Amino acid sequence: MIEHSPKLLDQVRGKIRLKHYSIRTEKSYITWIKRYIVFHNKRHPGDMGVKEIEEYLTYLAEKRHVAAATQNQAFNAILFLYNEVLDIQLDEKINSVRAKTRIRVPVVLTVDEAFQVLDLMEGTNKIIAQFLYGSGLRIMEAVRLRVKDLDFNMEQVIVRNGKGNKDRITMFPEEPI
Repeated sequence: MIEHSPKLLDQVRGKIRLKHYSIRTEKSYITWIKRYIVFHNKRHPGDMGVKEIEEYLTYLAEKRHVAAATQNQAFNAILFLYNEVLDIQLDEKINSVRAKTRIRVPVVLTVDEAFQVLDLMEGTNKIIAQFLYGSGLRIMEAVRLRVKDLDFNMEQVIVRNGKGNKDRITMFPEEPI
């Protein structure tokens, strides 16, 4: 019986899961790797190298006009593919046209504006939004909460495997808003 090695994208998924990356990182990396392969007419990445990576990243910056963070995400996905999955170390420096970084002032709601938004909500969504706002949880952290993560005596929430795969403790909101 002939054993077939897993398909390339299955290998990528396996390596990402082995390293405990988030599901969103997995989806993003898979998408960028697919786009990279399709851009080069479905050539196997093992047959390509620094030149093709530079061409793709330059294309993203010049033709697609992606943001710098988006280009970096694509770059990281491709580097992950080469370094971790294909075990090909890219010794040359990758010199592509870099997307321009825009300086932006973050948009943050004032306390009054946040309360106005919460006042417009109702039902379960309102309770969830109040809990997120009051305890400082990220959406995926809240989605993954379990009953055992809520310590009513100490009035704290245990966030397991949060951003950066780190655990942390945060407080219950003082009272419903």
